[in-house]
Amino acid sequence: MTATPDFADWLAICNLKAAYCRLLDTKDWEGWRELFTEDCVVDTRPSGGTLEEGRDRFVDMVRQSLSDAKTAHQIHSPQITVEGDSAEVVWAMQDRVVKDEFALTGYGHYHETCVRTAEGWKIARQTLTRLIVEMDGKPA
Repeated sequence: MTATPDFADWLAICNLKAAYCRLLDTKDWEGWRELFTEDCVVDTRPSGGTLEEGRDRFVDMVRQSLSDAKTAHQIHSPQITVEGDSAEVVWAMQDRVVKDEFALTGYGHYHETCVRTAEGWKIARQTLTRLIVEMDGKPA
């Protein structure tokens, strides 16, 4: 059975993902880490990445990859289905990564399972898919 989320859950899940983008782009690694469950699973293989199991392993991998990059992540058009303390969410996304001698702009979707915890909603599972990836040289 699928259920339309009540407004409080919808807003909390939207705020969770907004914090995800802001904390990632500002490189607030400790704040970003708190958005995930300890046992989260993040799969970026569909977009050319890796499968990471566990919050610490995932956040440390992203920190190593992006700490010296300029990034801008944007999400919109959430599709949210809540069943009890679990939510399935699909976000349309765009990201821009500028690092060293290249720049990447990607367009695709985050597919997530969020769970309600004592600390609020957290991301338990995430898969990143990309529909378009544009690569170019270092921007002016």
